[in-house]
Amino acid sequence: MNLRHSTVLITGGTNGIGWEFGKQFLQEGATVIVTGRNTEKLEQTRKQLPGIHAFHCDLNIPQDIEKVSRQIIAQFPDLNIIVNNAGIMTSVGLTDESINIDNVADEIETNFSGTVRMVHAFLPHLLQKTSAAIVNVTSGLAFIPFTISPIYCGTKAGIHVYSQGLRLKLKDTGVKVFEVAPPKTNKPLQTAIPESSSPSDMKVDKMVKIAIHGILKDKLEIRPGLSNVMKWMSRIAPDFFTKLINKNIEKARAKALTKVS
Repeated sequence: MNLRHSTVLITGGTNGIGWEFGKQFLQEGATVIVTGRNTEKLEQTRKQLPGIHAFHCDLNIPQDIEKVSRQIIAQFPDLNIIVNNAGIMTSVGLTDESINIDNVADEIETNFSGTVRMVHAFLPHLLQKTSAAIVNVTSGLAFIPFTISPIYCGTKAGIHVYSQGLRLKLKDTGVKVFEVAPPKTNKPLQTAIPESSSPSDMKVDKMVKIAIHGILKDKLEIRPGLSNVMKWMSRIAPDFFTKLINKNIEKARAKALTKVS
């Protein structure tokens, strides 16, 4: 794809991976639009990335998506790429009777339903373009589940399969469907889980650079770094690697919790 004359919309574009996508798409010469639900962060992003356009939108509210889609299409009729990046991660104990079901619902709404609604809202417009793209950001955890955040993993696995189905449905159109599955980066997404840094964390600018290079080369499934390893692990010996990785994750989390306390 040619990004120089593209117009790109990025959800969750005020921090982490979304912010970096916005920065690098601007460097590629694209017109860039970001959405977010925190007005202060939207204004901060405008100042940090001159030339970027920012709109308030809460993906958990269908009416927000309907409203912002009409606004953006009217103001930016050349829009031809959407990046569904917004996501949250919470720690959910599935056997905990005191579990806050509202938090679970929010995670599903943002990560899965929000992505589906964005595609539904913008797809008719994208189908009118000779060259367009939908970029769904999933995770390496779509392939090997993380016991501390099973809802997050489930939503990302769902978007992985959804992207495959959507790609098949649109194969005879001008709309390409990309999936970017990041590994853990040094700029984590919005999360309620204590974070611990690791030398294996991929720098977010490197991850996004790999993703954009893949999009330019029409590589439909982009799995930078450890995400590609996790994909193959899930196919070779899924039970073994799931147990091994989660054992190590539990140790790292316990260490992080000790530091926090």
